[in-house]
Amino acid sequence: MTQHSESEILLVAINAKYIHTAFGLRYLLANLNELRSRATLIEHSINEFPLTIVESILKHKPKIVGIGVYIWNANVSLEVIRILKAVDSSIKIVLGGPELSYEWEKREHLQLCDYLVRGEGEITFYQICAQILAEVPPKEKVWMGKPPDVTTMSLPYSLYTDEDIAQRVIYVEASRGCPFRCQFCLSSLDQKVRNVPIDIFLKEMKSLLDRGVRQFKFVDRTFNLAPKISTAILSFFLNNYVKGLFLHFEMVPDRFPEVLRSWVQKFPLGSIQFEVGIQTFNEEVAARIARRQKNAKIDENLLFLRNDTQVHLHTDLIVGLPGEDIDSLAKGFDRLVGLNVQEIQVGILKRLPGAPIAIHTEDFGMVYSPKPPYEILRNRDWSFLDLARMRRFAKYWDVISNSGRFLRTRTLIFGEGSPFAQFLEFSDWLHAQEGKTHAISQKRMMERLFTYLTEVCQQPPEDVAQKLYQDVSRSSKRGHIPALLRPYIKEKCIPNALLEGTEIPERQKRHLI
Repeated sequence: MTQHSESEILLVAINAKYIHTAFGLRYLLANLNELRSRATLIEHSINEFPLTIVESILKHKPKIVGIGVYIWNANVSLEVIRILKAVDSSIKIVLGGPELSYEWEKREHLQLCDYLVRGEGEITFYQICAQILAEVPPKEKVWMGKPPDVTTMSLPYSLYTDEDIAQRVIYVEASRGCPFRCQFCLSSLDQKVRNVPIDIFLKEMKSLLDRGVRQFKFVDRTFNLAPKISTAILSFFLNNYVKGLFLHFEMVPDRFPEVLRSWVQKFPLGSIQFEVGIQTFNEEVAARIARRQKNAKIDENLLFLRNDTQVHLHTDLIVGLPGEDIDSLAKGFDRLVGLNVQEIQVGILKRLPGAPIAIHTEDFGMVYSPKPPYEILRNRDWSFLDLARMRRFAKYWDVISNSGRFLRTRTLIFGEGSPFAQFLEFSDWLHAQEGKTHAISQKRMMERLFTYLTEVCQQPPEDVAQKLYQDVSRSSKRGHIPALLRPYIKEKCIPNALLEGTEIPERQKRHLI
């Protein structure tokens, strides 16, 4: 969508990666009404130099620059604004986004910008632009965004370009808001769920399908909250199923009625991924952070999805919640391993600006980084070094298990004990050997696994080699036996279960997470 024609209004996205698309700014562009023809959206990433981004902005000779500020681009966007104001102070800078919607008063972004929109900006950004271009600029600097009527506002899907569809993540939403009050999440501050009219939404989805979109990431916080709407969406995609279709949804883990079960069962392998926010199985901790969930029902639903559907499950746990120690976290992790979910993402708690989790700061000794992404540095139950250890654990788990590369071999790491405890021991050993958590090749990881399991754990080399061979055969030339394993592998073959894809399903499109 990057162009270099002059535009009076320039919306500037600074995405985390090239493959991401600026969904929020597309909404602003779609709802500029008669000003839309006078506006352009350009997209950059945080990996680019701020000077390069400013150069791109100035080529359009804008009068107004709108930038969405998020946790991932807060620092880069600030530098861009500094340079832009130094070079051409006549440009009016309008900022918005979740990073500046709360606790905005002392932010340097506020000092440098001309206007700040807090909350949803579709209506308010248009109003500010209209007044500036009419040469009657608003006197107020900080605006509280007026939530749009989702039943009548313009939708942004036609603004996805052919390049977006071919190369990037396509975000969609059928609803806004979340009825729950989980204190670590900003969505808890918008508890009114508003649904886009389902007929209008599905018409837009059909248009995207017709244009070649095959991967849809739903940003709805509670996809399965309203079964009538959920089933309408599932029915639509099933009736319009095409090869390569992939749907990503966030689901409430303890609500999965029979009507949804029957629809989900109809989808083939590789077509649906559920992101399931467990966060904690500790009932006392969950109550403390106002998270309502029924753990027994979660178990039932996850077992159903694993045993009776082809859905890929990406589950989340949070390290550092107030009152949850390592033993409690370990029990939750082992519970998910026992439920055989495909992915367990272990994340470190963040104190997002405005999130109600701040009320526990004093009682639990919560110390957070003052800079994005505001991760917890220590608390009553976790020292700084404990949390550093868990960051390594999470990274190695991602490489070994979530990636799908060493699923058979990881069972040897578990042994007969607690999967969490056993993998933590391996994580500590691996970091002692490598001194890093990144840039470890598959070959190198295979070598480390073989050494750990045969020398540290004293497991038979033949057994370890067989598991490693089965794992690496999935991503290497058929029949090729790595040199390390040749003394222990007699047959050059890939097990039938791997060829059929029935034993270990391929991991879904990881970049959508």
